[in-house]
Amino acid sequence: MEISKAIKYVGVDDHKIDLFEGQFVVPNGMAYNSYVILDEKIAVMDSVDAAFGKEWLANIKAVLGSKKPDYLVVQHMEMDHSANILAFTKEFPEAKIVSSKMAFVMMKSYFETDFAEKQVVVGEGSKLELGSHVLNFITAPNVHWPEVIMTYESTEKVLFAADGFGKFGANDVEDPEGWACEARRYYFGIVGKFGDFVQAVLKKAAALDIKTICSLHGPVLSENIGYYVNLYDIWSSYGVESEGTMIAYTSVYGNTKQVVEKLAEMLKAKGCKKVVVADLAREDLHECIEDAFRYGKLILASTTYCGGVFPKMREFIENLTERNYQKRTVAFVENGSWGPQAAKTMAALFAESKDIKFAENKVTVKISMKEDTLAQLEKLADEMK
Repeated sequence: MEISKAIKYVGVDDHKIDLFEGQFVVPNGMAYNSYVILDEKIAVMDSVDAAFGKEWLANIKAVLGSKKPDYLVVQHMEMDHSANILAFTKEFPEAKIVSSKMAFVMMKSYFETDFAEKQVVVGEGSKLELGSHVLNFITAPNVHWPEVIMTYESTEKVLFAADGFGKFGANDVEDPEGWACEARRYYFGIVGKFGDFVQAVLKKAAALDIKTICSLHGPVLSENIGYYVNLYDIWSSYGVESEGTMIAYTSVYGNTKQVVEKLAEMLKAKGCKKVVVADLAREDLHECIEDAFRYGKLILASTTYCGGVFPKMREFIENLTERNYQKRTVAFVENGSWGPQAAKTMAALFAESKDIKFAENKVTVKISMKEDTLAQLEKLADEMK
């Protein structure tokens, strides 16, 4: 993959991985991106996962030929991007390592050395001239680790964005859904909690003329940059991306599911543009999280369980609040054989959340759907349509 005559791709694709970070299902694999900038001085941008060290080094050598790199720029110390730093120094002992002060502290923990004799410490506003190419460093703390830096190459106007603008999926697999779907799941699964920090970086990026974005995961973005930046702005400010309603439910014997299906039918009949229904016990958790953040309205339907709420629903809500879920309207449907408590329990789980509006109407079901249930559903559908 060639970004330009001077900037080359030397990353790798992982098709053996089943769970990224031990939890995110990645049916299309994962890309660990790395780049080389060729100039009077040569810089390699980041490393790759431990399992691909030999392939990565071979990719670098294939690009460089008889030349040697002068710098390894380390933007992020998570192991899928830093695992081969030591191997790089052994292969290219004359090269310097460019990174943030905190990253070198982490290197000491990882490799039992902070490469003191090779260190080039950079921070906000630092520059590194390679010749005609100039690297301008931007601190990006907590996007999504505290040591992160991003790098703007001002000659070709390329933003090396660390994990920013990343997505799930290997680069050699065409994604029929396009960039946004798996980038959204990636963002809210991994970065979502840190929206304020992403907003701070976007403000810095607004002052830059960006023609290309090179993330550490996913494809190189070189067309319609404003589209990607706008989505990141919506996601990181917890704005509503798409008009619609999500219904997330749990059902033990199928009665709550039946109620949810009826509610979805009513919402569509009343003109709701988009209704997304998710069975939390059977669908991918992080796909559900993605949809909850995508739409402005969320209906949670659950059975009462052990005097509270069904475990899968509790897990779902806790994952939302952990990621600062906000600026949404939330409604509740509860089911209980003798003492329904699910709605009260679900509402309490949002106690620390801000800008959450609870719907005025609540639906309470006693085991199965009846005439009074339909009347309650009509009122909720009118409010949430």
